[in-house]
Amino acid sequence: MARTPQHRRHTGVRRTTLAALLLAFRVAGAHAAAEPQDLTALPFEQLLSLEVYSASKFTQKASQAPASVTVISAADIRAYGWRTLADVLRSVRGLYVSYDRNYSYLGARGFLRPGDYNTRFLLQIDGNRVNDPVYDQAPLGAEFPLDLELIERIEYVPGPGSSIYGANAFFGVINVITRRVRDVEGTHVALSGGQSNAARASASHAWRDGRGTELLLSASSQRDGGRDLYFAEFDTPGQNGVAHGLDYENGQRLYAKAASGPFSLSLLHAERRKGVPTASFGQAFDDPRSRTVDKQQYANAGYRAAPAANATLDARLFWGSYESVGDYIAATPQRTLNRDGSNGRWWGAEATLVTVPAAGHKLLAGAEFQHDYRLAQYSYDIAPYLSYLQQNHRDQRYGLYLQDEVELGRDLLLNAGVRYDHHSGAGGVFNPRVALIYEVTPSTTVKAVHGSAFRAPNNYELYYQFFGAGGQLANPALTRERIRSNELALVQQLRHGERLTLTLFRNRVSDLISQVPDSATDLPVFANTGAAQALGIEAEYERHWSNAATLRASYSVQRVRQQLSDATVNSPRQLGKINLALPLHGPWRAGLEGQVVTRRDTAGGGSAAGYALLNLNLFSLGLTRHVDLALSAYNLLDRRYADPVSEQQLQQAITQDGRRLRFKLSYAY
Repeated sequence: MARTPQHRRHTGVRRTTLAALLLAFRVAGAHAAAEPQDLTALPFEQLLSLEVYSASKFTQKASQAPASVTVISAADIRAYGWRTLADVLRSVRGLYVSYDRNYSYLGARGFLRPGDYNTRFLLQIDGNRVNDPVYDQAPLGAEFPLDLELIERIEYVPGPGSSIYGANAFFGVINVITRRVRDVEGTHVALSGGQSNAARASASHAWRDGRGTELLLSASSQRDGGRDLYFAEFDTPGQNGVAHGLDYENGQRLYAKAASGPFSLSLLHAERRKGVPTASFGQAFDDPRSRTVDKQQYANAGYRAAPAANATLDARLFWGSYESVGDYIAATPQRTLNRDGSNGRWWGAEATLVTVPAAGHKLLAGAEFQHDYRLAQYSYDIAPYLSYLQQNHRDQRYGLYLQDEVELGRDLLLNAGVRYDHHSGAGGVFNPRVALIYEVTPSTTVKAVHGSAFRAPNNYELYYQFFGAGGQLANPALTRERIRSNELALVQQLRHGERLTLTLFRNRVSDLISQVPDSATDLPVFANTGAAQALGIEAEYERHWSNAATLRASYSVQRVRQQLSDATVNSPRQLGKINLALPLHGPWRAGLEGQVVTRRDTAGGGSAAGYALLNLNLFSLGLTRHVDLALSAYNLLDRRYADPVSEQQLQQAITQDGRRLRFKLSYAY
């Protein structure tokens, strides 16, 4: 049988993957051989005893955590020149990202539903929930409210996490941990720029008095002038298919963090304005008024104490506000401007107690409460004024959880926990997790994990209703969706500086919430659409050399089966990733990143071809006493590729950026 163009594309992807792997091993090996190894000082030995927090809500060795936790450090962020949290998560095994020229969407182990705003991931900053209560959105792209320079590390915990985190910890938990004041003490300024008049400036100042009082203040501003983008779907006799300068983006962020003794306080404000070049939701094409605005505010006050010798108490009060505004232009001769948006506000409290009640037991008990006192949604034409939607709801949720880490033997650990959650609109639900961690040998660890999680329908899915082009129907009868997961992981230290991780997983989802066309109006409506199952395997290889060169490579294979016809929408069968960091000459370093994503189906019945990308970041460490420089090239080979998008777009897939260049100048004093 003759090969089709699609076969040739897939063959090219496989060849690119193999070539990139061979290049990575050869280059890393050459650099490792250039200097004698000091095996007693390898950073990998520290990695084996790395401690993580997010898997159990207390600090534990990563090898003993009830999940295969991925940790991305501040050094990794610097080495690869990542610009957004979405860029960081693209590098994690089993994860992939799509971008529709407005928001970034995260998929895990074969699931990325059209129209979903990352509702199946719980996103936290220092353990505080960021998902808003209207959309349950986890903001990951430029809409993420925190500057990456302020991040100490990112912990990604794959699999169901509702046993201690409650709602939205469906496919995984992402905990962004900010930098300690002592690590960024002084004044730091950074300036960066790139094509399309892209520019960014940030400044921070950190101070401490040596008596336990410390303060960090940070501010940043960024802009991207936007480019002309061509969309073939709008190339008609009346228009040429070019959206002129509508891909612009700008925003500001403010962050403050203070601590004194057992008390801590953090404040965060972010605002982002994004032009919409794609004419989504049935809009008129190439109208400069089309845009979205996102405003986020968070306040968290914490208290930590040790009420007993073997006990730690953590308590926090939190408040949040998220406002989303979209200006959409009707595709009519009048081109009426419609303003569509939401405003969510909430407050709550949480208390957690970690104790060691007996030898071989580590007990976690906690309670959490959240009151969503404003869940407003609206939609109206500005001139002449005409209201289509105006409503406000309230919601309350609380959760009680308990977890015990039990030493069954010198080499065998049991981690078992359960949480009860109650939502005023969805009722109560229990979610357990049980994990057995067996250290077969000092270099071999096996983990078997079973858990469940849930996601309650959010306010947008339940109550948003808008008739006409780009509209949808409400469905107050929605029920929660559930997932049950089984995972088996093997962590094998091959030799000094090398580690291999193999993971097998099976996820069963029931009452999955998806958008489907209404039989009477043909408008989309969220519905509980039935069951789905995902099977897969993930493999990751890590190597660290004594000269600080590092390599991380992963390969994932996954298959999803679902009752609906769109079962494999935006679900690549295979993912391949390589991250290689190298010392070059003097203060100069290089970070090389490669990613391979195979074909994905689109919502309209078509497909988006697979692709392979290379990114390169050249940066300095100590170029001068105060100054460092970075030069980055994204999509280095200028590959053309597209991401599938939801049915609210006329396009089935949106073309992504070609080669993009950026420089960054940092000053620290």
